[in-house]
Amino acid sequence: MKSMRKYMIGAVIMIFAIMLTACEQNNAIKLEEGKINVVTTIFPIYDFAKQIGGDHANVMNLIPTGVEPHDWTPKSQEISVTSKAQLLLYNGAGLEGWIPNFLQGLGKDTPLKTVEVSHGIDMIHAEGDDGHHHGEEAGNKDEHDHGSDGAHGDDMYLDPHTWVSPKSALIMAKNIKDSFIAVDAANQADYEANYAKLEKKLKDLDSKFETELANTSKKEIVVSHQAFGYLARDYGLTQKAVMGLSPEAEPRSQDIIELTKYVKEHNVKYIFFEELVSDQIAKMLASEAKVETLVLNPIEGLTPEQDKSGENYVTLMERNLQNLLKALQ
Repeated sequence: MKSMRKYMIGAVIMIFAIMLTACEQNNAIKLEEGKINVVTTIFPIYDFAKQIGGDHANVMNLIPTGVEPHDWTPKSQEISVTSKAQLLLYNGAGLEGWIPNFLQGLGKDTPLKTVEVSHGIDMIHAEGDDGHHHGEEAGNKDEHDHGSDGAHGDDMYLDPHTWVSPKSALIMAKNIKDSFIAVDAANQADYEANYAKLEKKLKDLDSKFETELANTSKKEIVVSHQAFGYLARDYGLTQKAVMGLSPEAEPRSQDIIELTKYVKEHNVKYIFFEELVSDQIAKMLASEAKVETLVLNPIEGLTPEQDKSGENYVTLMERNLQNLLKALQ
């Protein structure tokens, strides 16, 4: 009888927890009257949009805190709310695999303006995203387009991690500012003023990366996830990755052997890992090569701790710079 009672209490608690989670998820994306309703897909876009939109915008990020975005897809309710917003800001370059079907499903009378904020960035192409083609040097790219499917040729994919370079972030921020003005021209002066403040922060960040990374004795970084191509290209580094463009790609044993050899040949002291995916493979490689690990954050999203402490794109990128300088000394 006691075990049955415990079972029933446990079931009630579980159902309540599920209902509470569902309520939290439903409340996370909510339209607000009297403001421009803006939906974003990843944290950097959300951060920039919040700063530029200011008091005129209700900015909502689709991907929850602590969730890695590559394979995330929105639920039906989130799709419904997004379709009724005024502005959808997405990265593009193949990052949001659900976007093409979503855009095709929009009705002709939708108020929603959709903007691919990576438009205008000189895209990097990488080999097939199966984890078997590591270490594309950042400068190796061919002619590009800005299609949203991320594909190029039989085995080439657009690298979607545009925002990881402050130089790209400057282009994205301007695209976001222009999109606000397009849907709410009456408040253009405020959007321009807010953008100018953000632009200065990003230019200062870019200057720090340029100056300080130019003075490092080493230029090679080994990362768990091939997410730093734009950063490497723009600041004179060479990226070698344990996994491909997707953090879920699995390396082969021979890849680990080759990377271990690379680490020793180039006197690499640290293997970089990120917080939103497992660090198991990075730590395995570090152990094999007898080196240490450090965080290099691709800023695809925030951890719950970062969210609570009010971290933003600039503070996280400044921490990335300090870890890069430590690894490249």
